[in-house]
Amino acid sequence: MKVTIKDIAQICGVSLGTVDRALNNRKGISEKTRKKVLQVAKEMNYRPDYTARSLVIGKTLTIGVVLFDLYNRSFAQLLNAIELKARELGYFVYITLTDKNPENERQCIEYLVNRKVDGIILFSVNKRKSFDAYLKKFHVPILTIFNYISDEWEYVGIQERQAMKDATKYIISKNYQRFIYLCPPLAYSGRSNIYTQEERLAGFLEGLNEAHVSHPPIIIKESEYIDVLHTYSFNEDRKTAIVCSCDLYALEVMNFLKEKGYEIPRDVGVMGFDDIDMLKYVTPRLTTVKYPIVEIGCKAVESLINKIDSGDFLPTPLLDYEIIKGESI
Repeated sequence: MKVTIKDIAQICGVSLGTVDRALNNRKGISEKTRKKVLQVAKEMNYRPDYTARSLVIGKTLTIGVVLFDLYNRSFAQLLNAIELKARELGYFVYITLTDKNPENERQCIEYLVNRKVDGIILFSVNKRKSFDAYLKKFHVPILTIFNYISDEWEYVGIQERQAMKDATKYIISKNYQRFIYLCPPLAYSGRSNIYTQEERLAGFLEGLNEAHVSHPPIIIKESEYIDVLHTYSFNEDRKTAIVCSCDLYALEVMNFLKEKGYEIPRDVGVMGFDDIDMLKYVTPRLTTVKYPIVEIGCKAVESLINKIDSGDFLPTPLLDYEIIKGESI
C-alpha cells in the first residue's frame, strides 16, 4: 500500500502541514521534529506523489528543452549546463531532439506541452509569423536560444555577426589573402531558421569588406565539403585561410589537410567557432571563437524559471564572446 503524508503524520503525532514542511525543507518547525519526520519517511519508504503535488502548487517543476541533436559537442555541453542549473533551482528537465526537422520540432513542443512542463527552452528551426501564432496558442513560457525567432520571444545568445566579423579581421591581420568559408547549413537558407549561420556569414563578409579584401571569398555550402576541398590547391602564392562556422567542421578540415600533407598554419590556416571542450586534445590548437555555451544554458534556465515563479523573465543582455588565439592561424 502506498505510504502517504497522512500516515507519516499519524505515526509522528504531528499535523499534515508539519510533515509537508519537513519533507520540503521549509521553515516553521523545529530541527528535532524535522529529523523525526524524515526518519519515519525513510523507514516507511515514502515516495512523493508528484501528480498530486502539481495540482496543489499549480506547477510540475519541470522544463522542456528542444534541441537539434547531441552530435555537436557544444550541444552536449549546453544540455549539461541546463540540467545542472535546473536541478539546482528545484526543476527537472525533459529533453527532446528534432534532427533539424521543422515538423519534428512541432511534435516535440506538443509532447512537452502535453506533459505539462512549466516552460520551454527552444533552439528552433522554424520561423515566420505563423510559427509565432503556433507557439502563442500553448500559453507556456518559452525562451529561445541560438536561432532568433522574433521579438515575441525572450532570447539568450551573443552578437553572432560581430563575433565572426572580429574573427575575420583577426585572420586578415595575419596576412591571409585567399578565404574559404565553410558552412553546410547555408544550403537551408530560406527554407529553415538558420539565424546563427546567416549572421556568422554576414559577419565574415562584412569583415572582408571593411578590410578592403578585393578577391571574392569561396563559400562552401555542400554537406560533402571535404570532397569540395579536394578540388582546391593550397600551394599557391596567396596565403589561404579556411573559416568554418563551427569547430566540428574545422576539425574535419584539419584532418583532411594533415592527410594531404599540408602544414597548418604554414600552408593553410583554419578558424573554428564555438571552442568546444575537446579542442584541448587537438594539435595544433584550433584558433576559434569562444562561445559562452555554459553561461547561455545557465542564464536561459535562470530567466525561464524566474518567469515561471515570479511572472517575469530576467534581463539578459547578449553575452560576451572571445577570440581564442590558437596555433591554426
